[in-house]
Amino acid sequence: MQKTKRHDILETITKRENKRGGNMTILTIMYILLFVIFTLIASAVLQIKSFGIKVKDFWTFIDANQMLDKLYRFANQYENMSPQEQLIYLSEAEKIFKAFDNVPDALWEEEYDKYRQVLKKYKDIKMLRWSETSTKNTKN
Repeated sequence: MQKTKRHDILETITKRENKRGGNMTILTIMYILLFVIFTLIASAVLQIKSFGIKVKDFWTFIDANQMLDKLYRFANQYENMSPQEQLIYLSEAEKIFKAFDNVPDALWEEEYDKYRQVLKKYKDIKMLRWSETSTKNTKN
């Protein structure tokens, strides 16, 4: 009977130790994954800085790149825009131009055609608004 109790106690202790060992393995894996993620982020930041770009400018460029896609589709879909849409387009395009000016040209070579198309539409709207303003001023 005593052997059975001792056996049960030893078995319980062994199970607890095995359970702790499993938890330690999971914690070790989590620490390794966090270290790898931190290392990748640090590496990306160093590469961005090696290009001479501020990290904030790079994030702004990423956001502007997404907006460039939207404005590109918008410029191709709508030939005539309302004055409100024109103002929004001009405002967003100016943000994009500023963000693209802060990064090297080599970084956005692939997007150059979209950029040029958005710029063309931007210039067209500016000229249209300027001519409308000029005709209003000459009538008065």
